[in-house]
Order: sequence, then structure tokens, then C-alpha cells
Amino acid sequence: MMAFGLVMVAFISIFNHDPAKADHFDDIITNAKGQTVYFNAWGGSPAINSYIDWVATRVADEYDITLVHVKLSATSDSVSRILAEKTAGKSVGGSVDLIWINGENFAAMKHNDLLRSDSWAYDLPSFGYTDPVALPGILNDFGVPTDGQEAPWGRAQFIFGYDTAYVDTPPRSAAELAAWITSHPGRFSYPKPSDFIGMSFLKQILLETSPDISLFAKPVDQSNADQALTPLWQWLDAAHPHLRQGGKHFPANYTAMIQMLGD
Repeated sequence: MMAFGLVMVAFISIFNHDPAKADHFDDIITNAKGQTVYFNAWGGSPAINSYIDWVATRVADEYDITLVHVKLSATSDSVSRILAEKTAGKSVGGSVDLIWINGENFAAMKHNDLLRSDSWAYDLPSFGYTDPVALPGILNDFGVPTDGQEAPWGRAQFIFGYDTAYVDTPPRSAAELAAWITSHPGRFSYPKPSDFIGMSFLKQILLETSPDISLFAKPVDQSNADQALTPLWQWLDAAHPHLRQGGKHFPANYTAMIQMLGD
């Protein structure tokens, strides 16, 4: 497999509920004993699910907290549920305590005022080990200031897979990939943008082809959006006619993409 340079930062954000009024984290730990926390997180990775199970055992043994992993197939479903609860006037005691979200969902939740507003993330002991200078996405996610309303959950490297039986030397840049696609018509595809991996692929191409990635850390308006997106549209216009089925049909999701590679 080959890895391009995109690093995606995933986050946990916490939904509005009555927070513990504590000046010190030790007080929070004391007040949390015996409580149950519902952690809504994508459940499609056995490795990640196993890790969350391990964490649940640790927090139960060490802090007397019951951590329930609510497995999601689409994180947007949980965001919609939170919005529905707020619309119904339920601002305390909602069904979601913690949620693992990406930048798009964070932006939607912040826009709809669905997050705690007390900059809670800055008070976490572990936040002191982060490096916002090296990872600006900690403080500015999806072009939106985080304002301490989300805390780092993990990092993931975007990886491209290929079949060594058919590809001796894989492309290692967006330009090389475009050339490979052109010379191998019908042999490349990516999931629809509605899928997380499909959207991540487009972000990768966008970042690599952009002459000024600082644009992506600024508020979006039509003028800079056109400037930022033009290289991506040009890359896609050149590549799409040579994709599987002429670039007219795409795998529905990552799972379908992997199945195609296996077939």
C-alpha cells in the first residue's frame, strides 16, 4: 500500500447536558463515579471497537464509570438525533453524551448550537500534550474554530490500496495518479463523496493540487472557494472520463470499494 500526505484528525465532541460543577479534574472524577456514558462512535472497524471495549473496561475498573459504545453506521444519524432532541426542547438528559465526529459534522453541530459552550476540552489534563502548532486542525476544524468544544480523539493516515498482481509501481502523487488513470482506463474508482472515504479522497486531491493550502484554514466565501476548488475540478475533469464506467457510476461506500478490489 502507499500513503499520501493527508492526515485526518478525528474528534470527540460532547453534547449539552448538565456538567459537573467542578474546579478540578479530580472533583469531576469523583462526581462521575457510578455514572453511565453513552459514546456514539462509528462501529465499522473491529480494531477500533476492540480498543473502545478495552477503554470501557479500564474506566469501569479505575473510575467506576460505565462506558457504552453506541455503534453507528453513519455519524450523521446521531447528529440528527441530537438536533431532534434539541428541537423537542430536551436540552438536559439527552441520549448522546460523547460523539466521535469529523470536521463536517462538527461544523454542523456548532452551527446548530448542539455542543457544550464552556471550552471544556482545554481543561482536560491530556489536552496539554497536544501540539496545535503542528496540528492546526485541533483549533480549527473544517474551517471552523473549535473554541475548546472538541478534543482530539485520534489521527488516521489516508492509505491507498492496490493489487500487486496488476500494479508493479503504484503512483505516489496526485499527478502520477492522474497519469496512471489515463493510461489504465476503467481500472480506478473511488467511493461516492457521501461516503467518508470518498470525501477523504477528494480532500487529499484538493490539498495536493492546491497552490495555497492556507486557504483551507480560513472562513469560506465564494471568492476563495472558487480559488481553492479550481485545481480539484481540473484534476477530476481530466480523470473522470477514464474511471470505471466512464466516471458515471461510483461505489456506494468504502465496503463496496474493497469488494471491487477483491473481485
